[in-house]
Amino acid sequence: MPITTEPKLIAGNANKPLATAIAKRMSMHRGVRVEAVDTRVERFNDGEIFVEVFENVRGEDMFIIQSTSNPANDNLMELLIMSDALKRSSAARITAVIPYFGYARQDRRTKARTPISAKLVANLIEKAGVERVLTMDLHAAQIQGFFDVPVDNLYASPIFALDIMHHFKDMSDVMVVSPDVGGVARARELAQRIKAPLSIVDKRREKPGEVAEMTVIGDVKGKKCIIVDDICDTAGTLCKAAEVLMSAGATEVHSYITHGVLSGPAVERITKSVMKSLVITDSIEPTEPVKKCKNIRIVPTAPMFAQAILNISGGTSVSSLFDADTLAPIYEGMYPGA
Repeated sequence: MPITTEPKLIAGNANKPLATAIAKRMSMHRGVRVEAVDTRVERFNDGEIFVEVFENVRGEDMFIIQSTSNPANDNLMELLIMSDALKRSSAARITAVIPYFGYARQDRRTKARTPISAKLVANLIEKAGVERVLTMDLHAAQIQGFFDVPVDNLYASPIFALDIMHHFKDMSDVMVVSPDVGGVARARELAQRIKAPLSIVDKRREKPGEVAEMTVIGDVKGKKCIIVDDICDTAGTLCKAAEVLMSAGATEVHSYITHGVLSGPAVERITKSVMKSLVITDSIEPTEPVKKCKNIRIVPTAPMFAQAILNISGGTSVSSLFDADTLAPIYEGMYPGA
């Protein structure tokens, strides 16, 4: 059932530029100025987080924009405390907009005596008063079931499809590549959108963080390969996959990754790699080295999130945003002719 009041935004410190961009897009859609609610989010000397909301939010439809990216624990605590502050201020509904959902890689027990941290985080978010979650490209789709509240999981593939069709004029020699067997479903979806064939890089690990062997499944000779994945952390696997594809006869290698975690030596590796380009979204605020890297390009998610927030508030379909034809007008001007 739709909320009768207008949606209001509140932003944590994780990704202020994205929150500002979402507010601007909502202003364009509604024809009135939209700004995040005036809030103070700060830390005491011992690291404790303090939140104060300076505007009346009683009976309001509130949307907290906060990725739980690095520093994951601080940003998660900000989200929880902001939700508690809004709940105690009698907000009508609290939706957590989490473009990048941290701890998502810990979605199952991989060995004895290990936690399922993604489920723990889901419990914490619910307990803090969040009544709905809006996120993008969860690492594992089953995380939606960890929540007992509605979860809307948006997909970056429609945006990537628009971007690919804009930048690759000749699609006849384009091939989509999954960097591992587990990501085949994600890569297949994009391949179907752009009507391209699919290949797989089969990787085998001797221990976590180290890839022992990679094998290309499929003929990539003479192809422009596009690697598709949801997260790029240290970029070791990604850069090695690009080398293997070039050795197998690919003419170019590009990568489209939803969440650019890009920690440690990632930017240096990407700069020196054989990859022609890496395209990421702004679900995580890019660091200065990422912004300055010549072969990293960032596509915006604000148009999609702004429309999703308006749809949730108005009680209309969010799944309509899974379609590139629906997104094309939202991204009008960025991809002429899309």
